[in-house]
Amino acid sequence: MAADLQLIIELFEQQFFDRFNTRLEAGASEPVYLPASGDCAWHRLCFREDYIPSALHETAHWCIAGLERLKLEDFGYWYNPDGRTAEQQKIFEAAEVKPQALEWMFSTACDQHFTLSVDNLDGDSAVDGDCTAASESFAQAVSLQAIDWCQPGRLPSRAALFIYALRRGFDGPDALDAREYQRNKLI
Repeated sequence: MAADLQLIIELFEQQFFDRFNTRLEAGASEPVYLPASGDCAWHRLCFREDYIPSALHETAHWCIAGLERLKLEDFGYWYNPDGRTAEQQKIFEAAEVKPQALEWMFSTACDQHFTLSVDNLDGDSAVDGDCTAASESFAQAVSLQAIDWCQPGRLPSRAALFIYALRRGFDGPDALDAREYQRNKLI
C-alpha cells in the first residue's frame, strides 16, 4: 500500500504542481487544504496519516473547488464534526455527493476499494441501527453523479487529468465506464 500511496502523490505532483503550485501531502492528523502563505510557498492538500482513501477524497474536493475557493483554507467550507444531528447529516450528505462520486472514480482508476462515508459515527444518522451506513438517497445520488461524469465533457477538468494519470500509473480499469458506478456496487 505504501508504494500505491507514493505513486498517487507523485502523479498528483506531476499533473498539478507546475500549473497550480499545489502538493498532496501525507501525515495530517485531520485532512485540510492550506493555501500558500509566508510559512509555505506552495498550496498543501494534506490528507490523513497514510490513508489512500483520504488522499483521494481530499483530491476530489480540490478538483471540484473553484479558483476563488483555492485561495481559502479548507476551500472556505464549513464542517460540522462527528456527532451531527439527522438534519445536519442531510446537509453534509448533500455537500458530499460530488466529492464522494469523484473519490469513487479515482479509486476505480487506481484499482482501490471505495467505501461510501457518512463520517458521523457518533451522530444520529443511523440507518437500520448502523450509524456508519449511508442513506439510500445518498448512495443513489453518489452513484448517479459518478455515472453522469462518465459522459463526455461532464467531468471537471482537473479531475479528468487526475483520472487519466491514475489509469496510466496503475494500469487500472476504465474509470469512465458508467457500469463501474451502479448503485449495487456500493456496500
